Amino acid sequence: MTKRIEGLDAARALAMFGMLIVNFTVITGADTSGQSFLQVFMHLFEGRASATFVILAGIGISLLTKRAYLSKEPALIRDKRTAIQKRALFLFVLGLLLYIVGWTGDILHYYGMYMLIASLCIMLSAKWLFSISAIITVVAQFLQIKYNYLFGWDPQQPLLLYLDFWTPEGFLRNLFFNGYHPILPWISFFLIGMGLGRFDLSSKKIQKSLLIFSISSCILCEGLSRRLQHVSLSFLDNDSAAFLFGTGPIPPNIFYIASNTASSIVIIVLTLQLCEKLANNIIVKTLIHTGQLSLTHYVAHIFIGVSILELLGRSQNQSLAFVLGFTTVYFFITMLLSFIWRRKFSRGPVEWCMRKIA
Repeated sequence: MTKRIEGLDAARALAMFGMLIVNFTVITGADTSGQSFLQVFMHLFEGRASATFVILAGIGISLLTKRAYLSKEPALIRDKRTAIQKRALFLFVLGLLLYIVGWTGDILHYYGMYMLIASLCIMLSAKWLFSISAIITVVAQFLQIKYNYLFGWDPQQPLLLYLDFWTPEGFLRNLFFNGYHPILPWISFFLIGMGLGRFDLSSKKIQKSLLIFSISSCILCEGLSRRLQHVSLSFLDNDSAAFLFGTGPIPPNIFYIASNTASSIVIIVLTLQLCEKLANNIIVKTLIHTGQLSLTHYVAHIFIGVSILELLGRSQNQSLAFVLGFTTVYFFITMLLSFIWRRKFSRGPVEWCMRKIA
C-alpha cells in the first residue's frame, strides 16, 4: 500500500479555505467596489482553489492506483478501476442531489465525471496524461470560440441561472461545454494531477524542479496574458480580449488552465515542504485532519455555513471584509471540529459513506 502523503491533505485544506471564500462571496453578493486590496486578495482565489482541488484529486487517483500501474496485474487494474467508478457514481449522484436542493454551483457531479474518465486512464504514463490534457485544453478553447459560450444561461442573470439544465441537451451542454466546471477543459486539471502523481512528490529534487518550473510558468503566463490583452485592444473590445487571453475562470481558456495549473503546483509543493519541516506542529496536524474531511466539509458548508449566514441576516449585499472575516472564523471552527473528530474517527461522515459504497 502506498504511504499517504499527508502534505497533500494539508494542501486540500488550504484549497478548501479558498473555496469557502469564493462561495461565500457569491452567496452573499459581496460588493466588489472599493477596498482595492481586498478585491485583489479575494480575486486570487477565483478558479484557483477549485483547480487545486481537482489537481489534488488527480494526484490521489495516481497514488491509489500506483501498485496496479507498476505491476500491470489485470485483476488489480480491474479492481482499482471498478472502485474508482463506484466513487465516481457516488459523487455524481451526491452532486445532483445538492443541485436539486438549490446548490447550483455544485462541483461534485463534475468530479464524478472526471473520475469516471480517469478510471480509463490509470495505466497511462505521465507523458501521455500531460499530452492529452494539452490537446483537450486546445480543443476546448476552439469550441469556446466557435460556439456561444453563454448559450443556456439566463440573459437576465448571466452565469447565475442555467435555463435548461434538466433537459438532456442542456444537461450535456452544461456538463461538457459551459457549466461552472465543464469536462472540456476541466478534466485537464485532473489528468495533470494524475501525471504529477507518477512522480515521487516526497523527493526534494523533484519538489525543487516543480517549484522552479511552476513559478516561472505562472509569471510567464500572467505576463503574456496581460500583454496579449493590451495589444489585442487595437482590434478587439475588452470583453473579447479577456475571453481569449484572460486567466479568469470564465471561460476556462488556455491561459486560465496554464496559469492555474502552475499556481496550484506552487501551493501544493510549498505545503508539502511546510508539512515536512513542521510535521509535529499542532496547526499543521489540524490542517491535515481538515483536508482529510474535505468532502464532508464541502457538503456541510452548503447547509451549515449558508444557514448561519441566513440566521445572522447576512446572506445578501455584504462587504468583502465581512465575507473574509466570516470565512476565516468558519474555517477556524471547521479546523477545530476536524481535530476533535479525527481523534475518535478515521473518516468523516460523507467519506465513510463513500468508502462503504465504493
